[in-house]
Amino acid sequence: MLIPQAYAQTAGQQPQGGGLFLPLMMVGILLFMYFTTIRPQRKRQKEHAAMVTALKKGDEVALSSGMLGKISGLDDNYLLLSVGNNVELKFQKVHVTSVLPKGTLKSVGVESA
Repeated sequence: MLIPQAYAQTAGQQPQGGGLFLPLMMVGILLFMYFTTIRPQRKRQKEHAAMVTALKKGDEVALSSGMLGKISGLDDNYLLLSVGNNVELKFQKVHVTSVLPKGTLKSVGVESA
């Protein structure tokens, strides 16, 4: 015949601990990802949600766009922000990045007369 018969090689020794290494490594990577990315992000989301729910009329805030102002009105999802003399703008609450200490806007010259 043109094709010689192939013979199976005898099995060598199995590598030591080869069956558990891959699953343990995958679990380790998942734990690392959880503690370095997922858990801190959830903590920041909870802190931001608590800050947004604690907003009240008269608070001075900074928005994600960089705008500063004093809250002059609130409803469930929106806030009315006083940014100057008789200038009020409506924004979504989720865009508030921080609540400023009282009197901050006067020191920066933003406070309306």
